Amino acid sequence: MFDDLVISSAHPSRTHKPWTVALSAIVQASLVGVLILIPLLVTEALPKGMMATWITAPAPPPPPPPPAAAVKIVKPVARLIQAGKLTAPTVIPKEVKIIKEQEMPPDVGAVGVVGGVPGGVPGGSAGGVLGGIIGGTGPPPPPRPEAPQRIRVGGQVQQANLIHQVLPLYPQIAKTAHIQGTVILHAIISKDGTVSNLTYESGPPLLMRAAMDAVRQWRYRPTLLNGEPVEVDTTIDVVFTLGG
Repeated sequence: MFDDLVISSAHPSRTHKPWTVALSAIVQASLVGVLILIPLLVTEALPKGMMATWITAPAPPPPPPPPAAAVKIVKPVARLIQAGKLTAPTVIPKEVKIIKEQEMPPDVGAVGVVGGVPGGVPGGSAGGVLGGIIGGTGPPPPPRPEAPQRIRVGGQVQQANLIHQVLPLYPQIAKTAHIQGTVILHAIISKDGTVSNLTYESGPPLLMRAAMDAVRQWRYRPTLLNGEPVEVDTTIDVVFTLGG
């Protein structure tokens, strides 16, 4: 009996049923597989808090605080010469030395005038002059007023500038009807002396067309104002008489 149980016996007995070993291995593997698959298939059975800790990645650590800005302490430079004057020291020095300071930009208060432009203006004088008096540039001169483009001149005055006149033709129908009189026309004389914008104002209507045809051919001397030619707004009288 003990020979059958002890493996190291001289005559060990082997099982005569190898299929039982294979069946046992298959059953054990199935049990292990079922134990592994049950948590994967039935997720409700697992605690949600534990699953959240498994799935959620830990939060990243907070960023380090920014380095504090280095405070730079600037020691003011004591100047012995200010505004062109030597100031007395506050402490008596133990040893008197020759004062030789490096050239520095001039003080703001020593250059310019009160109310001046900081840094100066192009073309200004050193030290500045209040109000732009002698030596300063001064304010710019006021702009020159522009000359008017058109002026109003009376008919008799503008008649003196007439250099080419065409006499009107007396209409035959007006002669037959013994019509005579003065036709008054309104005209704009351009800068070159030609007549433009000619309109009828008053006078015998039968004589209007003949008067306008003749005046359109008139030429005037250009009118100058401050040396510049301008347009002239005026009236023109054309007289018709049966005697001549």
